[in-house]
Amino acid sequence: MIRFASLGSGSAGNALLVESDATCLMVDCGFGQRETLRRLARLGRCPEDLTGILVTHEHGDHAGGVFPFARRHGIPVWLSHGTFAACESATGGVDVRIVDSHRRFHVDALEIQPYPVPHDAREPIQFVFSDGNWRLGLLTDAGEITQHIREVLSGVDALILECNHDADLLAASNYPVSLRRRIAGRLGHLENSVAADLLRDIDCSRLQHLVAAHLSESNNRPALALQALSAALDCADEQIDTACQAEGFAWRQFT
Repeated sequence: MIRFASLGSGSAGNALLVESDATCLMVDCGFGQRETLRRLARLGRCPEDLTGILVTHEHGDHAGGVFPFARRHGIPVWLSHGTFAACESATGGVDVRIVDSHRRFHVDALEIQPYPVPHDAREPIQFVFSDGNWRLGLLTDAGEITQHIREVLSGVDALILECNHDADLLAASNYPVSLRRRIAGRLGHLENSVAADLLRDIDCSRLQHLVAAHLSESNNRPALALQALSAALDCADEQIDTACQAEGFAWRQFT
C-alpha cells in the first residue's frame, strides 16, 4: 500500500513523502533543517524513518535543503546526472546515487519510474511510484506537456499535478516581463488550463486522488485551479485537493 503526504508545496519550498511498508522516501527538500524536522514531525515522521531522498532538479525551492539534511542524517540521495552536475559542489559527504532519467529503479518496497520534463534546469525529472498494485504520479515544474509525459501518467491511481498559475493573473501581475515570459514559457511552469488538458488526454479511470500542487501565491488561486481540474474530470471541486505552502497536505492512501 502506498501512502503519501506533503511537507509543503510552492515557490518557498517543496518536499513530499512517499512510503510503502517500511520504505519512506522524501522527494525534494526545499526547507532548512529545523523547518524540515518540524514539518516531518507534523506528519509523524523523523529523519530515522527516511530510506532516501529523491531530487527532481537543482532549484533552491526543491534542492536547497537536500544535501545538508542528507549529510547530517546519513541519508542517501538519488538524482539525475545533470542535477548532480549542477549541485556537485554541495554534495560532499553525501551518499549520492545517479539515476537514468528513462530507467526504472527500486528502493526497497517502491519501484520508481523517473521521466524527463521540460524545465529550465540541467536535467529535471519527475517520478511515478509503484508498489506493484498502485501507481502515484508526480508532475511539477514543467513548462509544457509532452507526449512522453502523457504516456507515463496515463492510468495512475493518484496524481500530484502542478497548477502553478492562472494565465490572466500572471499577465496582470507586477512581475517583470522577462519573469512572466519565463514562467509561462515551455521551460517554465504549468498553467491551470494546461494541467486540465493533461487530464483530458490521459486515462483517469483509476484516479482516486488528485492534488493540485505548486500553486503560485501571487498568480493563482486555489479556487481557479480546482475549477479547471474539476471541469476536466466532470466532478465536484470537493473531490480534488490542494497542496499549500504552509501545510502541504496530510497523509493519503488508496482504498
